Amino acid sequence: QVQLVESGGGLVQPGGSLRLSCAASGFTFSRYGMSWYRQAPGKERELVAAIKAGGSTNYVDSVKGRFTISRDNAKNTVYLQMNSLKPEDTAVYYCSAPLIGYWGQGTQVTVSS
Repeated sequence: QVQLVESGGGLVQPGGSLRLSCAASGFTFSRYGMSWYRQAPGKERELVAAIKAGGSTNYVDSVKGRFTISRDNAKNTVYLQMNSLKPEDTAVYYCSAPLIGYWGQGTQVTVSS
């Protein structure tokens, strides 16, 4: 049974940092690309960052230079390090294994003073 479990969300002030984690199980994690998406209230879900099985990464323009996606295949975990957070980063963040069509339950990130 495939499971993706996110953690690490919370409330942070503008300019602060958070690290999201997504623990995967039920599939051969190292063989698959992983992605982080987010959905803000009233907006469509958008791709934030992705990392291929080989480690190459890509980011939506709005987070380039601030967010870093990484993976630890030994721990079956993908991370999203978020620095210099802005109020517009407020959203529910979802971990996904797109090629096998699975999503986590999401974790709320709120950036507010």
